[in-house]
Amino acid sequence: MKVTVPELALIAGTRGMLGAGIGLLVANRLSEDQRRIAGRVLLAIGAMTTIPLALQVFRRTEPAMSPP
Repeated sequence: MKVTVPELALIAGTRGMLGAGIGLLVANRLSEDQRRIAGRVLLAIGAMTTIPLALQVFRRTEPAMSPP
């Protein structure tokens, strides 16, 4: 299975948001309410965008790029 560069960037970005959301949920730099809100928003965005991207990559039946 081959993944295109834009797909890889999207996957990496959404995984980063997912990790940042989890990090904010456990960090102590913001007030408790700010941390919860920011963490939940980033966690939700990361999860909601990662799942469709992963499904798109795994369901692909044709190669991302044809060999030269």
